[in-house]
Amino acid sequence: MLIVTHATVRNPAILKVRQLPRKFFGRATVWPRALTFGLFARILLEFQILRYFLTLTPLVIVALIWNGAALPLSQAPVLMLILIWWLETRVLRVAASRKPRLIDAAAADRGLDALRAQSRAVLTRIAAHRGMRQGALHLVVEQSDLWTAPPLTYVTVQSEDGPQVLDLDATEIQILQDGLFRDGLSERRLQRINQSQNVFLRDISFDARGVSAHARLAAALG
Repeated sequence: MLIVTHATVRNPAILKVRQLPRKFFGRATVWPRALTFGLFARILLEFQILRYFLTLTPLVIVALIWNGAALPLSQAPVLMLILIWWLETRVLRVAASRKPRLIDAAAADRGLDALRAQSRAVLTRIAAHRGMRQGALHLVVEQSDLWTAPPLTYVTVQSEDGPQVLDLDATEIQILQDGLFRDGLSERRLQRINQSQNVFLRDISFDARGVSAHARLAAALG
């Protein structure tokens, strides 16, 4: 899970919002400040042109090793298209016929209920932390549609006031890290649910007027 906010990304210009929810996959590349090699490689996998290049690399190697195969391979675009199709639809993604069998419908509903409940719980704490009395917040959980790769999840808190992606402080980031994926709901399980329903962005809204006095008191006491 990557919590996307001004303090966690190297390119905060991508956080500009025209309408809610702000989406990232297919529109902007998120470069985290804390970038490990594994995370860097996973983000690179989202670049379609790089996936095409890696798919066709074996053909290039064959052409370099066996000179006689270079000309036939260069004149075989159908083979290249088949390789790309196979990688994109059979290796990296789930075939449409298999999607409904990834998870039981009732289990998917329970997972989404947990996501909504835990999202509203963290939004309540964030709204109380900020002393908000009115306005609507959105917790947007967006995942990559690549199935066989490790799940890549972008989490943002977005406000209708602006609209904007909130600039979260360390306390609010910790609230998200501790409260969103827990009690049996993991990124991998959400990925399975999203794949089965072919929905990769979940937008949970919360009205700040619903913050209880108890939540405000807990926030005030730190």
